[in-house]
Amino acid sequence: MMASDSQTDDYQELCQSFRWRLPEHFNIAEDVCGRWAGDRSRFALYYEDARGFTSAHSFWDIQSEANRLSNVLAALATVRGDRVAVILPQRPEAAIALVAILQMGAIAVPLAHRLGPDALAHRLSDVAAHLAIVDETALPTLAQVRHRLPALRHVIAVGSATGKAVKPWGEVVEHASPRYTPVITAAGDPALILYSGASSGRAQGVVMAQRTLLGNLDAYVSAHASFPQPGDLFWSAVDWTRSGGLWQGLLATWHFGRPLLAYNGPFDAGKAFALLQRYAVQNCLLEPPALQTMQQMLPEPRATCDLDLRTLASSGPSLPEPIRRWSQEKLGVTISQPWCHNGTSGILGHCAARWPSSPGSLGRPYPGHRLAIVDRQGTVLGPGEVGELAVNRQCNGEDDPALLLGFWQSPAETAARLVGDGWVLTGDLATVDAKGDFWHRGRTGDV
Repeated sequence: MMASDSQTDDYQELCQSFRWRLPEHFNIAEDVCGRWAGDRSRFALYYEDARGFTSAHSFWDIQSEANRLSNVLAALATVRGDRVAVILPQRPEAAIALVAILQMGAIAVPLAHRLGPDALAHRLSDVAAHLAIVDETALPTLAQVRHRLPALRHVIAVGSATGKAVKPWGEVVEHASPRYTPVITAAGDPALILYSGASSGRAQGVVMAQRTLLGNLDAYVSAHASFPQPGDLFWSAVDWTRSGGLWQGLLATWHFGRPLLAYNGPFDAGKAFALLQRYAVQNCLLEPPALQTMQQMLPEPRATCDLDLRTLASSGPSLPEPIRRWSQEKLGVTISQPWCHNGTSGILGHCAARWPSSPGSLGRPYPGHRLAIVDRQGTVLGPGEVGELAVNRQCNGEDDPALLLGFWQSPAETAARLVGDGWVLTGDLATVDAKGDFWHRGRTGDV
């Protein structure tokens, strides 16, 4: 569908008038949990695992447990700037750990719990993590490589994880104080180091700032049709170790003080439909393979499921047209696609309500982000020319908060990504058409 002149003018006005007005000081933990914790009736998290165990947690519950954990981490000599690894699937302790680490001014390093031994050892060694929080799914792998990690002094075990030289979560937090005074952090201070989700390989750590959350919110609101609305409840199968699961999932949802669902188990199409129905999920983020599996299993979902979906987003770069049509015709929702890459998430995508984009495209820049197709020297290319997708460090005279601070301990690689007049290369090949829609054309290499 082509945008009308009025819609195009409205979009241009949005982009030209947008201003970030970032605060000098900002802390993700205070923003997503601390400021909501005073209301003990405000729910933050509904949890279910593959065995059928369920629990519910208010923001007050999350904050109290995070305060206990912060005090434990401080007792274990964790100080501002230290890297703490969180090697957990979607479960309450993962969210609690992020809040606890971030409110200390330490740097959280979320890692996939199914990483292979070499990949896990590389990441933990790369950041020199002095403490790791794991459950039973990751502890055996960590045990295999712990002798290769001289900086790793402490391991906190969650759930049924037990073993030598590990500290059980329940025991260490039980007697810790539920009171903790968060440190004051600058908006540009480092907050998280994210790695690619690959189970092998020597991936680079991407350093993201406290302000990165603010830079992703417009994408989240746009993808979910002016989120939050009454009754909104979010669920995503994307892990909280990845950009989509964090910036376009857990952290964005909690920024607005709204609840989300966490499911700890392998993805299964039948289970996905059951969760959507049981919890009356209204907002969802799923990747194209998951949506394709769901379509194949249940071509006519509303014939057997009582669904309440209001919005559906997909974090993959390409979405097959049959999936798009199935969502519109059978689920009753139009799929939005926010850009969800570790170093440049939330910078462009679709927003059917505000600016229609061509099906199959990456969409357009969200207000507050300036994008172009450039060559390796940073020269901006014209419509239809294949080059590298790049985002400028500034938009309307202000720094773009969504951008990475750099690659962990890789100043040369960080410098290599900055070309021309402030353009940051994303590592993705793309084109832009005359209407302003961007189109993915592949990768230049592994970020």
